Amino acid sequence: MIRIIKADGTAEYEFLKEVENRNGETDKKISAIVSDIIDNVKARGDEAIDEYTLKFDGKLPPFREVPREVINDAMTDLSERSPELVQAMLSAMENISDFHNRQKEQSFIDTRADGCIVGQRVRGLDRVGLYVPGGSAPLFSTVLMNAVPAKIAGVRELIMCTPPGKDGKPAPEILCAAAMAGVDRVFAVGGAQAIAAMACGTETMPRVDKIVGPGNIFVATAKKLLYGRVDIDMVAGPSEILVVADDKAEPKFLAADLMSQAEHDKMASAILITTDERIARETAEQIETQMERLERRDIIRASIDSFGAVIVAQDLTQAFELANSLAPEHLELAVEDPLQYIGMIDNAGSVFLGRWSSEPLGDYYAGPNHVLPTGGTARFFSPLSVASFTKRSQFIYYTETALREAKDDIITLADSEGLTAHANAIAVRFEGE
Repeated sequence: MIRIIKADGTAEYEFLKEVENRNGETDKKISAIVSDIIDNVKARGDEAIDEYTLKFDGKLPPFREVPREVINDAMTDLSERSPELVQAMLSAMENISDFHNRQKEQSFIDTRADGCIVGQRVRGLDRVGLYVPGGSAPLFSTVLMNAVPAKIAGVRELIMCTPPGKDGKPAPEILCAAAMAGVDRVFAVGGAQAIAAMACGTETMPRVDKIVGPGNIFVATAKKLLYGRVDIDMVAGPSEILVVADDKAEPKFLAADLMSQAEHDKMASAILITTDERIARETAEQIETQMERLERRDIIRASIDSFGAVIVAQDLTQAFELANSLAPEHLELAVEDPLQYIGMIDNAGSVFLGRWSSEPLGDYYAGPNHVLPTGGTARFFSPLSVASFTKRSQFIYYTETALREAKDDIITLADSEGLTAHANAIAVRFEGE
């Protein structure tokens, strides 16, 4: 059964330290393996990609780049086989699009009275790579959450890498979502080698400016090692959920929401902070009851046993202090009138307000992005957004008269830093005056 901790100023922070430490540093052996993959792909391109595909996937797919007719066939097949899924995906995409359209940042130009002009130009990145994991669960929601804001930002070309299935093709759900969201090209390539190919380019795969999307430890390590050659969204750790509940909360709901994240990974963290001991006990009991009917109960059990807890706080003020200390990926406020408390939350990836705002709303449907900072990085990182796919440049125009008026200040500043060439670049324009 999930552990119950009574907050005393020590016990709860010792547990939170355990959760924080579970992320750890990337294993040196994994880093060495991934470094070799990157170097090999950089040197040998497509030939290296084929070797790794054979090694890790068992056989080469019939194509590296998925033909448009295969994508169209996947859409047709899914529409006939599961029209309700296609409709749900379309509804989710509409919500995601509506939310992210509101994030668009405008360029600006400021013309001053003296004729000087300063401004900022905002535009989408030229080419972005999206990685979507394979495996038993086709993460089509990942496609929507990454591709929609990229296209809204004005990314010129969006390419996607995803591992081939047993039939040599990516999952039809993933291909369908890619077509819906406007992905331009799809490659049946997975693993660290896909990240290396997108970062470095090969004979058939173009080099990108930024790589986004989740993956296993090898994918995450490749992104981390290649940061600087390309931009990345973030280095994501195991999933997290923190629920803050008062004495009016429903234990059945609390237990279900905690397990919705615990099922992701044995390293996932699911924590409840409540002000009521009865809520704590009944939630722990509900976890045991509900877990038995869930398919991924073994993963849930491992996650709950290692990194799950119910913390009994003295009051909501203490609960919010703990929440800000943990800076969780997902934070639910299962309290009466949750809107009055949102101003007390400084560190969280995404906040879910009230008993009917269950975390899967954010994973799939409501519209805000589900690519969120983990491992306490919500203290300084933000969710994926339209801004994640843009770049900004500034411009300055000064007239001769305006520069003459400013020259003495600029020369003084430059000389004070010992940068005389800077000062000279200004002074030389007015020699002889």
